[in-house]
Amino acid sequence: MNRTSYQFQSENIAKLKTQLLFWAQQFKTAVWLDSNNYQQKHSNFDAVLAVDGFSEIKSSYKNAFNKLKEFQTTTNDYIFGYLSYDLKNDVENLTSNNFDNLHFPDLYFFQPKKLFFIKGNTVEIKYLNPFSSEIHSDLNEINLRKNNKQKLVNKKQLKIKLRIHKDEYFKKINSVLKHIHRGAIYETNFCQEFYCENAVIDPVEVYQNLNHISKPPFAAFLKLDTKFLLSASPERYLKKDGATVISQPIKGTAKRAISKQEDLNLITALENNPKERAENIMIVDLVRNDLSRAAIKGTVKVDELCKVYTFEQVHQLISTISCKVKPTVHPIDIIKNTFPMGSMTGAPKVSAMKIIEDLEVTKRGLYSGAVGYITPKGDFDFNVIIRSILYNKSNNYVSYSVGGAITAQSIPEKEYEECLLKAKAMKQVLLNIDSRKLKK
Repeated sequence: MNRTSYQFQSENIAKLKTQLLFWAQQFKTAVWLDSNNYQQKHSNFDAVLAVDGFSEIKSSYKNAFNKLKEFQTTTNDYIFGYLSYDLKNDVENLTSNNFDNLHFPDLYFFQPKKLFFIKGNTVEIKYLNPFSSEIHSDLNEINLRKNNKQKLVNKKQLKIKLRIHKDEYFKKINSVLKHIHRGAIYETNFCQEFYCENAVIDPVEVYQNLNHISKPPFAAFLKLDTKFLLSASPERYLKKDGATVISQPIKGTAKRAISKQEDLNLITALENNPKERAENIMIVDLVRNDLSRAAIKGTVKVDELCKVYTFEQVHQLISTISCKVKPTVHPIDIIKNTFPMGSMTGAPKVSAMKIIEDLEVTKRGLYSGAVGYITPKGDFDFNVIIRSILYNKSNNYVSYSVGGAITAQSIPEKEYEECLLKAKAMKQVLLNIDSRKLKK
Protein backbone atom coordinates (compact mmCIF):
# COMPACT_ATOMS: atom_id res chain seq x y z
CA MET A 1 0.00 0.00 0.00
CA ASN A 2 1.37 3.44 -0.94
CA ARG A 3 1.92 6.39 1.37
CA THR A 4 1.14 10.09 1.07
CA SER A 5 4.04 12.36 2.08
CA TYR A 6 3.88 15.85 3.53
CA GLN A 7 6.81 18.02 4.72
CA PHE A 8 7.12 21.07 6.91
CA GLN A 9 9.74 22.98 8.91
CA SER A 10 9.57 23.35 12.69
CA GLU A 11 11.29 26.12 14.62
CA ASN A 12 11.02 24.24 17.91
CA ILE A 13 11.86 20.57 17.39
CA ALA A 14 12.26 19.88 21.13
CA LYS A 15 8.70 21.04 21.79
CA LEU A 16 7.37 19.11 18.79
CA LYS A 17 9.04 15.90 20.00
CA THR A 18 7.26 16.21 23.33
CA GLN A 19 3.93 16.98 21.66
CA LEU A 20 4.28 13.97 19.34
CA LEU A 21 5.05 11.63 22.23
CA PHE A 22 2.01 12.74 24.23
CA TRP A 23 -0.23 12.66 21.14
CA ALA A 24 0.91 9.07 20.44
CA GLN A 25 -0.51 7.80 23.74
CA GLN A 26 -4.06 7.65 22.34
CA PHE A 27 -3.02 4.72 20.12
CA LYS A 28 -2.73 1.07 21.14
CA THR A 29 0.65 0.76 19.39
CA ALA A 30 3.41 3.34 19.19
CA VAL A 31 7.18 3.33 18.67
CA TRP A 32 9.29 6.44 19.22
CA LEU A 33 13.03 6.32 18.33
CA ASP A 34 15.29 9.27 19.18
CA SER A 35 19.02 9.68 18.49
CA ASN A 36 19.25 12.79 20.70
CA ASN A 37 21.40 14.28 17.89
CA TYR A 38 24.21 11.90 18.85
CA GLN A 39 26.50 9.84 16.61
CA GLN A 40 25.22 11.28 13.33
CA LYS A 41 27.74 9.36 11.21
CA HIS A 42 25.37 6.42 10.73
CA SER A 43 21.98 8.08 11.34
CA ASN A 44 19.35 8.55 8.61
CA PHE A 45 17.13 10.74 10.79
CA ASP A 46 17.14 12.34 14.24
CA ALA A 47 13.87 10.85 15.46
CA VAL A 48 10.85 8.92 14.18
CA LEU A 49 7.36 8.22 15.48
CA ALA A 50 5.30 5.28 14.21
CA VAL A 51 1.73 4.88 15.48
CA ASP A 52 -1.51 2.98 14.96
CA GLY A 53 -1.05 -0.49 13.49
CA PHE A 54 -2.68 -1.23 10.15
CA SER A 55 -1.33 -4.79 10.22
CA GLU A 56 0.81 -6.62 12.77
CA ILE A 57 2.66 -9.80 13.67
CA LYS A 58 2.75 -11.07 17.22
CA SER A 59 4.49 -14.38 17.85
CA SER A 60 6.16 -16.70 20.30
CA TYR A 61 9.75 -17.70 19.48
CA LYS A 62 8.59 -20.78 17.53
CA ASN A 63 9.39 -20.25 13.85
CA ALA A 64 9.45 -16.50 14.62
CA PHE A 65 12.05 -15.45 12.04
CA ASN A 66 10.26 -17.24 9.20
CA LYS A 67 6.98 -15.59 10.24
CA LEU A 68 8.71 -12.20 10.34
CA LYS A 69 10.26 -12.80 6.93
CA GLU A 70 6.83 -13.58 5.46
CA PHE A 71 5.25 -10.53 7.15
CA GLN A 72 8.02 -8.18 5.99
CA THR A 73 7.94 -9.54 2.43
CA THR A 74 4.16 -9.39 2.01
CA THR A 75 3.78 -6.01 3.75
CA ASN A 76 6.60 -4.43 1.71
CA ASP A 77 6.31 -1.26 3.78
CA TYR A 78 7.78 0.30 6.91
CA ILE A 79 7.44 -2.02 9.90
CA PHE A 80 8.41 -1.17 13.50
CA GLY A 81 8.78 -3.49 16.46
CA TYR A 82 11.09 -5.62 18.52
CA LEU A 83 12.94 -8.92 18.74
CA SER A 84 13.08 -10.32 22.26
CA TYR A 85 16.21 -12.09 23.52
CA ASP A 86 14.28 -15.36 23.68
CA LEU A 87 14.19 -15.62 19.89
CA LYS A 88 17.52 -17.37 20.55
CA ASN A 89 15.31 -20.48 20.92
CA ASP A 90 14.28 -20.15 17.28
CA VAL A 91 17.89 -19.75 16.12
CA GLU A 92 19.40 -22.51 18.28
CA ASN A 93 18.14 -25.53 20.19
CA LEU A 94 17.70 -23.59 23.44
CA THR A 95 14.96 -22.92 26.00
CA SER A 96 13.78 -20.09 28.28
CA ASN A 97 12.25 -21.38 31.49
CA ASN A 98 13.10 -18.62 33.96
CA PHE A 99 10.59 -16.43 35.81
CA ASP A 100 8.75 -13.81 33.73
CA ASN A 101 6.35 -11.25 35.16
CA LEU A 102 6.31 -8.88 32.17
CA HIS A 103 4.62 -11.16 29.59
CA PHE A 104 5.64 -9.40 26.38
CA PRO A 105 5.24 -11.48 23.19
CA ASP A 106 8.59 -12.85 21.99
CA LEU A 107 8.26 -10.96 18.71
CA TYR A 108 6.13 -8.00 17.70
CA PHE A 109 6.09 -5.81 14.56
CA PHE A 110 3.42 -3.55 13.09
CA GLN A 111 2.85 -1.60 9.91
CA PRO A 112 2.01 1.92 11.10
CA LYS A 113 -0.77 3.96 9.53
CA LYS A 114 1.06 7.15 10.49
CA LEU A 115 4.79 8.01 10.40
CA PHE A 116 6.72 11.14 11.38
CA PHE A 117 10.43 11.47 10.49
CA ILE A 118 12.49 14.33 11.97
CA LYS A 119 15.81 15.42 10.47
CA GLY A 120 17.20 18.78 11.54
CA ASN A 121 14.25 21.18 11.43
CA THR A 122 12.44 19.19 8.73
CA VAL A 123 9.50 16.95 9.57
CA GLU A 124 8.36 14.46 6.93
CA ILE A 125 5.00 12.77 7.41
CA LYS A 126 4.14 9.53 5.64
CA TYR A 127 0.55 8.29 6.04
CA LEU A 128 -0.90 5.21 4.39
CA ASN A 129 -3.08 6.52 1.54
CA PRO A 130 -6.50 5.63 3.06
CA PHE A 131 -5.63 7.84 6.07
CA SER A 132 -3.97 10.76 4.25
CA SER A 133 -7.02 12.99 4.79
CA GLU A 134 -6.22 12.94 8.54
CA ILE A 135 -2.78 14.63 8.19
CA HIS A 136 -3.88 18.23 8.77
CA SER A 137 -6.37 17.47 11.54
CA ASP A 138 -3.71 15.40 13.29
CA LEU A 139 -1.18 18.25 12.97
CA ASN A 140 -3.70 20.64 14.51
CA GLU A 141 -4.27 18.24 17.38
CA ILE A 142 -0.50 17.76 17.88
CA ASN A 143 0.07 21.54 17.96
CA LEU A 144 -2.61 21.92 20.63
CA ARG A 145 -1.20 19.05 22.68
CA LYS A 146 -0.13 20.04 26.20
CA ASN A 147 2.07 17.96 28.46
CA ASN A 148 -0.89 16.60 30.36
CA LYS A 149 0.60 14.37 33.01
CA GLN A 150 -1.70 11.62 34.18
CA LYS A 151 -3.19 11.86 37.66
CA LEU A 152 -1.86 8.69 39.18
CA VAL A 153 -3.71 6.67 41.78
CA ASN A 154 -0.46 5.57 43.40
CA LYS A 155 2.29 8.19 43.55
CA LYS A 156 3.95 6.65 46.59
CA GLN A 157 7.67 5.84 46.64
CA LEU A 158 8.43 2.68 44.71
CA LYS A 159 10.25 -0.14 46.47
CA ILE A 160 12.98 -1.56 44.25
CA LYS A 161 13.93 -5.15 45.00
CA LEU A 162 16.79 -7.33 43.75
CA ARG A 163 15.97 -10.68 42.18
CA ILE A 164 19.52 -11.88 43.05
CA HIS A 165 21.04 -10.61 46.30
CA LYS A 166 24.69 -9.65 46.64
CA ASP A 167 26.06 -12.89 48.15
CA GLU A 168 24.13 -14.98 45.63
CA TYR A 169 25.46 -12.75 42.83
CA PHE A 170 29.04 -13.46 43.92
CA LYS A 171 28.34 -17.22 43.97
CA LYS A 172 26.96 -17.07 40.45
CA ILE A 173 29.91 -15.03 39.13
CA ASN A 174 32.31 -17.55 40.68
CA SER A 175 30.34 -20.30 38.94
CA VAL A 176 30.78 -18.45 35.60
CA LEU A 177 34.51 -18.13 36.31
CA LYS A 178 34.73 -21.92 36.83
CA HIS A 179 33.17 -22.43 33.37
CA ILE A 180 35.76 -20.03 31.94
CA HIS A 181 38.74 -21.63 33.72
CA ARG A 182 37.82 -25.07 32.47
CA GLY A 183 37.55 -23.74 28.89
CA ALA A 184 33.78 -24.02 28.29
CA ILE A 185 33.57 -20.29 27.39
CA TYR A 186 35.86 -17.26 27.12
CA GLU A 187 33.30 -14.67 28.14
CA THR A 188 29.65 -14.38 29.04
CA ASN A 189 27.26 -11.56 29.87
CA PHE A 190 25.60 -12.27 33.20
CA CYS A 191 22.56 -10.15 34.10
CA GLN A 192 20.37 -9.52 37.12
CA GLU A 193 16.91 -7.99 37.54
CA PHE A 194 15.74 -5.13 39.73
CA TYR A 195 11.96 -4.92 40.05
CA CYS A 196 8.98 -3.17 41.68
CA GLU A 197 5.65 -4.79 42.47
CA ASN A 198 2.36 -2.89 42.84
CA ALA A 199 3.96 -0.06 40.87
CA VAL A 200 1.99 2.66 39.13
CA ILE A 201 4.08 4.94 36.93
CA ASP A 202 3.48 7.41 34.12
CA PRO A 203 5.45 5.78 31.27
CA VAL A 204 5.87 9.01 29.29
CA GLU A 205 7.09 10.99 32.29
CA VAL A 206 9.54 8.26 33.33
CA TYR A 207 10.82 7.88 29.77
CA GLN A 208 11.30 11.64 29.37
CA ASN A 209 13.22 11.86 32.67
CA LEU A 210 15.36 8.87 31.75
CA ASN A 211 16.10 10.29 28.31
CA HIS A 212 16.85 13.73 29.79
CA ILE A 213 19.54 12.47 32.16
CA SER A 214 21.01 9.95 29.70
CA LYS A 215 20.67 11.57 26.22
CA PRO A 216 21.58 8.29 24.48
CA PRO A 217 21.86 7.78 20.71
CA PHE A 218 19.33 4.91 20.63
CA ALA A 219 16.54 6.02 22.94
CA ALA A 220 13.22 4.27 22.41
CA PHE A 221 9.68 4.43 23.76
CA LEU A 222 7.46 1.51 22.82
CA LYS A 223 3.80 1.09 23.71
CA LEU A 224 2.05 -2.20 23.04
CA ASP A 225 -1.39 -1.85 24.59
CA THR A 226 -0.64 -2.01 28.37
CA LYS A 227 3.03 -2.95 28.01
CA PHE A 228 5.79 -0.34 27.73
CA LEU A 229 9.50 -0.16 26.95
CA LEU A 230 11.31 2.98 28.15
CA SER A 231 14.84 2.73 26.77
CA ALA A 232 17.93 4.89 27.12
CA SER A 233 20.13 2.56 25.10
CA PRO A 234 23.59 3.74 24.01
CA GLU A 235 24.15 0.70 21.76
CA ARG A 236 23.37 -0.11 18.15
CA TYR A 237 22.87 -3.80 17.41
CA LEU A 238 22.69 -3.87 13.63
CA LYS A 239 22.03 -1.51 10.75
CA LYS A 240 21.60 -2.18 7.03
CA ASP A 241 21.90 0.70 4.58
CA GLY A 242 21.85 -0.52 0.99
CA ALA A 243 24.61 -3.10 0.59
CA THR A 244 26.36 -2.10 3.86
CA VAL A 245 25.68 -3.73 7.22
CA ILE A 246 27.24 -2.42 10.45
CA SER A 247 27.26 -3.59 14.05
CA GLN A 248 28.53 -1.51 16.98
CA PRO A 249 28.98 -3.65 20.09
CA ILE A 250 29.70 -2.04 23.45
CA LYS A 251 32.01 -3.76 25.90
CA GLY A 252 33.97 -1.83 28.52
CA THR A 253 32.55 0.68 30.98
CA ALA A 254 33.93 3.44 33.21
CA LYS A 255 32.16 5.96 35.43
CA ARG A 256 31.98 9.70 34.71
CA ALA A 257 33.80 12.22 36.92
CA ILE A 258 32.69 15.69 37.97
CA SER A 259 35.96 17.46 37.07
CA LYS A 260 37.05 17.64 33.43
CA GLN A 261 40.61 16.48 34.13
CA GLU A 262 39.51 13.49 36.16
CA ASP A 263 37.04 12.60 33.37
CA LEU A 264 39.89 12.71 30.82
CA ASN A 265 41.98 10.49 33.09
CA LEU A 266 39.14 7.96 33.25
CA ILE A 267 38.86 7.97 29.43
CA THR A 268 42.59 7.28 29.07
CA ALA A 269 42.44 4.53 31.70
CA LEU A 270 39.47 2.86 29.95
CA GLU A 271 41.17 3.12 26.55
CA ASN A 272 44.22 1.30 27.89
CA ASN A 273 42.57 -1.13 30.31
CA PRO A 274 43.64 -4.63 29.18
CA LYS A 275 40.60 -6.37 30.73
CA GLU A 276 38.07 -4.00 29.14
CA ARG A 277 39.82 -4.15 25.76
CA ALA A 278 39.96 -7.95 25.91
CA GLU A 279 36.18 -8.05 26.60
CA ASN A 280 35.53 -5.86 23.57
CA ILE A 281 37.91 -7.64 21.20
CA MET A 282 36.42 -11.07 22.01
CA ILE A 283 32.97 -9.77 21.02
CA VAL A 284 34.38 -8.08 17.89
CA ASP A 285 35.68 -11.49 16.77
CA LEU A 286 32.26 -13.03 17.44
CA VAL A 287 30.45 -10.27 15.48
CA ARG A 288 32.90 -10.65 12.56
CA ASN A 289 32.09 -14.35 12.49
CA ASP A 290 28.32 -13.72 12.66
CA LEU A 291 28.42 -11.12 9.86
CA SER A 292 30.53 -13.38 7.64
CA ARG A 293 27.58 -15.80 7.35
CA ALA A 294 25.67 -13.31 5.16
CA ALA A 295 28.54 -11.12 3.89
CA ILE A 296 30.19 -11.07 0.48
CA LYS A 297 33.46 -12.94 1.01
CA GLY A 298 36.32 -10.72 2.12
CA THR A 299 34.19 -7.66 2.96
CA VAL A 300 33.98 -7.99 6.76
CA LYS A 301 36.20 -5.36 8.36
CA VAL A 302 36.69 -3.55 11.67
CA ASP A 303 36.19 0.19 11.09
CA GLU A 304 36.79 1.21 14.71
CA LEU A 305 38.31 -0.89 17.48
CA CYS A 306 37.74 -0.04 21.15
CA LYS A 307 36.99 3.65 20.67
CA VAL A 308 35.82 5.52 23.79
CA TYR A 309 32.41 7.19 23.50
CA THR A 310 31.22 9.42 26.32
CA PHE A 311 27.62 9.49 27.57
CA GLU A 312 25.92 11.37 30.41
CA GLN A 313 26.31 8.50 32.90
CA VAL A 314 29.33 6.51 31.69
CA HIS A 315 32.23 6.17 29.25
CA GLN A 316 32.03 3.11 26.95
CA LEU A 317 34.34 1.23 24.60
CA ILE A 318 32.59 0.80 21.25
CA SER A 319 33.80 -1.01 18.14
CA THR A 320 32.30 -0.76 14.65
CA ILE A 321 32.33 -3.77 12.33
CA SER A 322 30.97 -3.61 8.77
CA CYS A 323 30.45 -5.82 5.75
CA LYS A 324 28.82 -5.83 2.31
CA VAL A 325 25.87 -8.06 1.40
CA LYS A 326 24.39 -9.09 -1.92
CA PRO A 327 20.94 -7.70 -2.82
CA THR A 328 19.63 -11.29 -2.99
CA VAL A 329 20.20 -11.81 0.78
CA HIS A 330 16.94 -11.32 2.67
CA PRO A 331 17.21 -8.69 5.44
CA ILE A 332 15.60 -11.00 8.02
CA ASP A 333 18.27 -13.64 7.32
CA ILE A 334 20.99 -11.08 8.14
CA ILE A 335 19.30 -10.41 11.49
CA LYS A 336 18.76 -14.11 12.21
CA ASN A 337 22.42 -14.91 11.46
CA THR A 338 23.62 -12.42 14.09
CA PHE A 339 20.92 -12.76 16.76
CA PRO A 340 21.13 -12.47 19.73
CA MET A 341 23.91 -9.87 19.66
CA GLY A 342 27.31 -10.99 20.90
CA SER A 343 27.66 -8.16 23.40
CA MET A 344 24.76 -9.59 25.44
CA THR A 345 25.66 -13.28 25.12
CA GLY A 346 29.37 -14.14 25.04
CA ALA A 347 31.78 -16.45 23.29
CA PRO A 348 31.31 -19.12 22.12
CA LYS A 349 27.76 -17.84 21.78
CA VAL A 350 25.68 -21.02 22.22
CA SER A 351 27.67 -22.25 25.23
CA ALA A 352 27.42 -18.80 26.81
CA MET A 353 23.63 -18.70 26.29
CA LYS A 354 23.23 -22.11 27.97
CA ILE A 355 25.18 -20.90 31.00
CA ILE A 356 23.15 -17.66 31.08
CA GLU A 357 19.90 -19.64 31.15
CA ASP A 358 21.20 -21.89 33.91
CA LEU A 359 22.50 -19.15 36.23
CA GLU A 360 20.14 -16.23 35.65
CA VAL A 361 16.79 -16.42 37.43
CA THR A 362 14.69 -14.08 35.26
CA LYS A 363 13.63 -14.54 31.64
CA ARG A 364 15.27 -11.70 29.73
CA GLY A 365 12.41 -11.07 27.31
CA LEU A 366 12.83 -7.63 25.72
CA TYR A 367 15.93 -6.92 27.80
CA SER A 368 18.99 -7.58 25.61
CA GLY A 369 16.72 -7.94 22.61
CA ALA A 370 16.37 -5.18 20.00
CA VAL A 371 13.84 -2.53 18.95
CA GLY A 372 13.86 -0.75 15.60
CA TYR A 373 12.43 -0.70 12.10
CA ILE A 374 12.68 -2.13 8.59
CA THR A 375 12.07 0.04 5.50
CA PRO A 376 10.23 -0.93 2.29
CA LYS A 377 13.67 -1.33 0.64
CA GLY A 378 14.75 -3.87 3.25
CA ASP A 379 17.09 -1.53 5.13
CA PHE A 380 16.89 -1.61 8.92
CA ASP A 381 18.27 -0.22 12.16
CA PHE A 382 18.00 -1.81 15.62
CA ASN A 383 19.33 -0.89 19.03
CA VAL A 384 20.27 -3.20 21.91
CA ILE A 385 17.68 -3.01 24.67
CA ILE A 386 19.84 -2.09 27.65
CA ARG A 387 19.59 0.76 30.22
CA SER A 388 15.85 0.26 29.88
CA ILE A 389 12.76 0.11 32.07
CA LEU A 390 10.00 -2.37 31.23
CA TYR A 391 6.48 -1.83 32.57
CA ASN A 392 3.41 -4.03 32.51
CA LYS A 393 0.53 -1.73 33.44
CA SER A 394 -1.90 -4.66 33.69
CA ASN A 395 -0.16 -6.19 36.69
CA ASN A 396 1.67 -3.05 37.92
CA TYR A 397 5.10 -4.60 37.47
CA VAL A 398 8.23 -2.57 36.73
CA SER A 399 11.53 -4.20 35.82
CA TYR A 400 15.01 -3.21 34.75
CA SER A 401 18.00 -5.49 34.31
CA VAL A 402 21.72 -4.83 34.13
CA GLY A 403 24.69 -7.03 33.42
CA GLY A 404 28.33 -7.15 32.50
CA ALA A 405 30.86 -9.23 30.65
CA ILE A 406 32.57 -11.85 32.77
CA THR A 407 36.04 -12.93 31.64
CA ALA A 408 38.94 -14.73 33.31
CA GLN A 409 40.16 -11.38 34.67
CA SER A 410 36.83 -10.51 36.31
CA ILE A 411 36.70 -9.66 40.02
CA PRO A 412 33.16 -10.30 41.37
CA GLU A 413 33.14 -7.17 43.58
CA LYS A 414 34.12 -4.95 40.62
CA GLU A 415 31.48 -6.56 38.40
CA TYR A 416 28.85 -5.86 41.05
CA GLU A 417 29.93 -2.20 41.23
CA GLU A 418 29.65 -1.95 37.43
CA CYS A 419 26.09 -3.31 37.57
CA LEU A 420 25.11 -0.67 40.13
CA LEU A 421 26.69 2.04 37.95
CA LYS A 422 24.65 0.90 34.93
CA ALA A 423 21.48 0.74 37.04
CA LYS A 424 21.93 4.26 38.43
CA ALA A 425 19.88 6.16 35.84
CA MET A 426 16.90 3.79 35.99
CA LYS A 427 16.90 3.88 39.79
CA GLN A 428 17.14 7.66 39.76
CA VAL A 429 14.08 8.24 37.56
CA LEU A 430 11.94 5.63 39.31
CA LEU A 431 12.69 7.00 42.78
CA ASN A 432 12.70 10.66 41.63
CA ILE A 433 16.21 11.20 43.00
CA ASP A 434 17.70 14.61 42.22
CA SER A 435 20.55 14.14 39.70
CA ARG A 436 22.75 16.53 41.73
CA LYS A 437 22.38 14.31 44.80
CA LEU A 438 23.12 11.21 42.75
CA LYS A 439 26.56 12.50 41.69
CA LYS A 440 27.71 13.08 45.28
